[in-house]
Amino acid sequence: MQRIRLCYTKRGRLRFTSHRDFQRAFERALRRAEVPMAYSAGFTPHPKVSYANAAPTGTGSEAEYLEIALTEHRDPGALRVLLDESLPSGLDVTDAVEARTPGLADRLTASVWELRLDGVPLEEAEKAVAAFLAAETVEVRRKTKNGMRTFDARGAVAALDAARPQADRPVDGPCAILRLVVRHATPAVRPDDVLSGLRAVADLAPPVPAAVTRLAQGLFDEESGTVTDPLAPDREAAPAAPSTAAGTASATAPEGPAA
Repeated sequence: MQRIRLCYTKRGRLRFTSHRDFQRAFERALRRAEVPMAYSAGFTPHPKVSYANAAPTGTGSEAEYLEIALTEHRDPGALRVLLDESLPSGLDVTDAVEARTPGLADRLTASVWELRLDGVPLEEAEKAVAAFLAAETVEVRRKTKNGMRTFDARGAVAALDAARPQADRPVDGPCAILRLVVRHATPAVRPDDVLSGLRAVADLAPPVPAAVTRLAQGLFDEESGTVTDPLAPDREAAPAAPSTAAGTASATAPEGPAA
């Protein structure tokens, strides 16, 4: 059985698709691309697809991951193209590698998020960020399936800063961009929890809902404060192409004098 790990996106209007909607679309894409999927046992077999840490509904993402199991060997690059062509625009498969190391989910320990706050001046956002980072704890409340829950939104935040939109992204009126690095903890701290925390410590209340996009997720490097590519270990573990230098040298070397 071959295992392939894929990175895909949720862009544009498709950021509003739920995880279940994506599952249905992806399984249709597998059938359309005629991928030789392995199936689970039992009365209702399902294709063996493992999803890892899907983004909440309504948020965009450039870094969603999943793993599929195949019954026949396929080239990851060619498979990526077939699946990308079989999915709607906005659900784009951007990378594919053969799984050569264990524990993809264990390598997703942090996420980098971008929060676009239209109608919020940069100076106001910077003051709110400073107040949030200065606090030891920032308690927020969120409704869960077990009722309202109170938890600390500050502890999971590894980095938070505010900036102006890039020059190639025109804005109409004041706008601030928050860049947020959050460790994946229990309970999970989401971007909207951080926004609730900013409202609690600095009364920051954007006039319109924030546009939230996950830019990356992977292992968090404490020394550099960066989030690393979770597929890199699989690429590094790929066997090197066999060298033909020795064979070429022996074929072209002049013969020595006869004994």
